Amino acid sequence: MRQQRFDRAMKIKMAIDARQTNSPTEAGFSLLELVLAMAVSLLVMGMASALLAGSFNIRSRENQKSEAIADVQRALNIMTREVANSGFGLTNNGIVAADSNLTQIRFRANLNAYRSQTTSNAVTDRDEDVQYRLVTDGTSSYIMRLDINTNNMTTVLANRIDTFRIRYYASKIDYTVGDCDIVPPAGVAEVAQKSAAAYIVITTCVTLPARGTPSSPGYQPPTNMQLVSDVNLRNFDLTQY
Repeated sequence: MRQQRFDRAMKIKMAIDARQTNSPTEAGFSLLELVLAMAVSLLVMGMASALLAGSFNIRSRENQKSEAIADVQRALNIMTREVANSGFGLTNNGIVAADSNLTQIRFRANLNAYRSQTTSNAVTDRDEDVQYRLVTDGTSSYIMRLDINTNNMTTVLANRIDTFRIRYYASKIDYTVGDCDIVPPAGVAEVAQKSAAAYIVITTCVTLPARGTPSSPGYQPPTNMQLVSDVNLRNFDLTQY
């Protein structure tokens, strides 16, 4: 009886040993597989990082562009409105020729001419003698508004301006936009005397600096952004109305 139990136990042990011997051996990844997996992971992470950096460059450029457009457009709106009133209550177009050229303009208007005030017969009130000019101090460039009648009080209209040009014409022209300037039609020239100007074109240009490095993802090269405003001097010849 005891011998039978022993024989049965030996058979069970032999069966277990045989099963373990015939079963496939389980093992982990080889060193080569681990290296390849790590290399692929690093490659994917590098591509994702490059795309992310590129998107930051694009976003930064668009932010620069939006801010510059808002700044310049606001300045153009103010200048256009005030220059259009030049000559109001006067017998000429109001432009002061001695202080008006390609990069600056000075103009006058008697804004209270019909209000029967003590200063209605003179151009001595606030906002009646104004000059716009481009100021460059070596580190920045901006458009400055100078109010002559308030002890030359100054106001910075836009501090992102790199180019500011003013063209003076006798009448409206159909121009094309050039490189930070306008190109008039063939045969059309500016007036010889600023007092003969009835149509003014103001051109502003902002240079957006590069973002990123060349050949890198999302690289944004330096770009010139140009805005133009046309001004009709409506007080130049009131007999036309």
